[in-house]
Amino acid sequence: MIELRTPGEIDAMRAAGAVVADMHAAVHALAAPGVRLSELDAVARQVLADAGATSPFLGYAPLQSTPPFPGVLCLSVNDVALHGIPTAQELEDGDLLSVDAGATLDGWVGDAARTYPIGTPRPEDVQLVETTERALAAGIAAAVVGNKIGDISAAIGAVGRAGGCGINTDQGGHGVGRSMHEAPSVPNEGRAGRGLPLRAGLVIAIEPWFLAGGSDDYRVDADGWTLRSADGSRAAHVEHTVAVTADGPRILTAPR
Repeated sequence: MIELRTPGEIDAMRAAGAVVADMHAAVHALAAPGVRLSELDAVARQVLADAGATSPFLGYAPLQSTPPFPGVLCLSVNDVALHGIPTAQELEDGDLLSVDAGATLDGWVGDAARTYPIGTPRPEDVQLVETTERALAAGIAAAVVGNKIGDISAAIGAVGRAGGCGINTDQGGHGVGRSMHEAPSVPNEGRAGRGLPLRAGLVIAIEPWFLAGGSDDYRVDADGWTLRSADGSRAAHVEHTVAVTADGPRILTAPR
């Protein structure tokens, strides 16, 4: 069931989204060559604790066959596109890091992701991140009353394909509210003018993730979580929680 949120509920979701933004700021400040992924997860846990928030990621297990997720962040490095586990792996100069963070505050969820180089950036990584961020901006711009979900998906996909990226629609955006994953699904490629009409009060996570090699294929590691490009090419993932309002899209996970 798709639920529309009141202006007051959207304000409450913005409070949760601000915590997510704080998590990203703290992680970005720490991320550097030699830092372990587990250290990034620890600093994000402290931000949650300081805010009186909890993590919708920690212990998440969508299927009985999936082990509970062990961190409060998904930390995906290089060819890992999504759901990377915060292990003791050390970041290296030239790595590409995707950080997906969520927070639950007063029963409402915020969810956002960023990708950035570690240390010395590779030009091709900068281009991939810029393409993915442009796709996110295009998707957000399409999240207006009167459009449809397909308009968001088509806007994202057009930017990704023009940039030569691989796009897979098995994983994508989604509704956000009292839980992290709600209806509707928001694919990263689609046909304009198709799908659910966008109404004021709809809150969705818009989250393009692109594969630099151009292939849409991926594989999942034996841990049941880590999703990698099938061809070993690098990946980028960016995301905001966005409310559709009568005044246009409102980004709930923007920095304070």
